[in-house]
Amino acid sequence: MKKFKEIPKFKSEQEERLFWETHDTADYFDLSKAKRVTFPNLKKSTKTISLRLPVDMLDNLKVKANAMDVPYQSLIKMILQKELSANS
Repeated sequence: MKKFKEIPKFKSEQEERLFWETHDTADYFDLSKAKRVTFPNLKKSTKTISLRLPVDMLDNLKVKANAMDVPYQSLIKMILQKELSANS
C-alpha cells in the first residue's frame, strides 16, 4: 500500500494554489477512492471594475432593468454573457 505525503498547512489561498501548481495530488491522495461532489451554493468569483458609460445609456439600462425587475448591474452582466455566448 502506498504511503501518502502529509498535506502542509497553508497560510493563504494563494500559498495553497502555488503549492498545488507544483505538486502532484497523487502523492497526497488515493484518487481511486475519490467521489464526485457538487457545490450547489458556490458562486463564481467576481471582480469589481469601473466602467464609464454615457449618462443616457445608463438611464436606458436602468429603465429596462426596472421593467424586468432586476438590478441594472445584473442586466449588464446578462447582456454581456449573451453577447459572449453568441460569439464563441
